[in-house]
Amino acid sequence: MQAPFPLTGLRILVVDDDDDSRFYISTVLEADGATVTAAASAATALEMLPKLQPHAFICDIAMPGEDGYDLIRKVRSLKPDQGGRVPAVALTAYAESEDRIRALEAGFQTHVAKPVDPTELVAIIANLITFCKG
Repeated sequence: MQAPFPLTGLRILVVDDDDDSRFYISTVLEADGATVTAAASAATALEMLPKLQPHAFICDIAMPGEDGYDLIRKVRSLKPDQGGRVPAVALTAYAESEDRIRALEAGFQTHVAKPVDPTELVAIIANLITFCKG
């Protein structure tokens, strides 16, 4: 039986340059119990990551300056105690199979196309964290 709030106790970092997308994703995850920290840029996210030590990381791909691919490569170059192994989701409008492959090769564990159903997003995060713990 699934818990009523499957993300309770989880810290999640959401990175998206679009205010509406950040708000939507944060609202969905918080409604299921997560503590969400949002960042509008790759640079801000990279600065927050070691301090926050999130259980999961959700990142848009298309962002000005450094994109999500650049960001995840930098995250993966960090030591584990700095957040380098955080489970990561690419949440993006780039939904072709080549985009999925590129996201996985860059260091994301999964690739999800926008728009995403709220229930699906919660399930993806819960399953990713469970999988990465085991």
